[in-house]
Amino acid sequence: MSLRTALLAAIVLGLGGLGTVVWIGSQLPSQATASVAVAPAPPPTTKILVAAHPLHAGNLLKYDDIQPQDTLVSEVPAGARADTPRERAELVGSMVRRALQALDVLLPADVLRPGDHGFLAAVLQPGMRATTVGVDAVSGTAGLIWPGDHVDVLLTQVTEDQTLPASRRASAETVLGDVRVIAIDQQLMQGATGNSTEQSSTHTVTLEVTEAQAERVALAARLGHLSFIVRAADALPDTQGYRPETTWGGDVSPALNQGRTAGRIMRVYQGTTDGKEFRF
Repeated sequence: MSLRTALLAAIVLGLGGLGTVVWIGSQLPSQATASVAVAPAPPPTTKILVAAHPLHAGNLLKYDDIQPQDTLVSEVPAGARADTPRERAELVGSMVRRALQALDVLLPADVLRPGDHGFLAAVLQPGMRATTVGVDAVSGTAGLIWPGDHVDVLLTQVTEDQTLPASRRASAETVLGDVRVIAIDQQLMQGATGNSTEQSSTHTVTLEVTEAQAERVALAARLGHLSFIVRAADALPDTQGYRPETTWGGDVSPALNQGRTAGRIMRVYQGTTDGKEFRF
């Protein structure tokens, strides 16, 4: 082999090796780019409302019974509620129709909302009645009563009968003890959450009572002013048949006992003249 031929062979081999190196180098970036491009994107998620803890059938939902849960969009059950203030407010006061475990999704079939057909009948326990009482912002505990709370119903009344001593012209007594609130009108609900921009003079509270208790409430509403006293969540039920004593004006204000006390009155008539009154 001549020197010229050997030189040409070396040049060809060198150029071939260089071309191979350049080709390998050009492929490496493209492979890295391809590996980044095929990385799967995380699946989208959303927040839906679920039970915060176990709930019994017949319970009325409160805000602390509800919590959000991250769920894959592809796995959101039909009818599930998104976590929004409006959806939470619409669920509060609804009745749970079946027992729910913690983190169970709150579906339309699981709750009965106030205003739905048959809501009151479904909420009431067997043999009980529903009676509605008109209240104002003060007697309704400033909008702090919620469905499911237990309350005492207080009657206060004042008489203008001048034959009675001043200490006995005003009284207060508990006419019903430990009754369950099952519904509150929408204005009172908004007032409790601070979303209402209008102040209404009256609202309504619906109570679960027996037939006899319904009669007592109706009569008490005609006699005087009704107020609601919220009971503690862990308060023991009232003793059957227990009735607190009446509180008189003189029990609250001793000054009423120091004034002139009206005693017995005798009216004496002589002939056709007007009678004269004698107080003693």
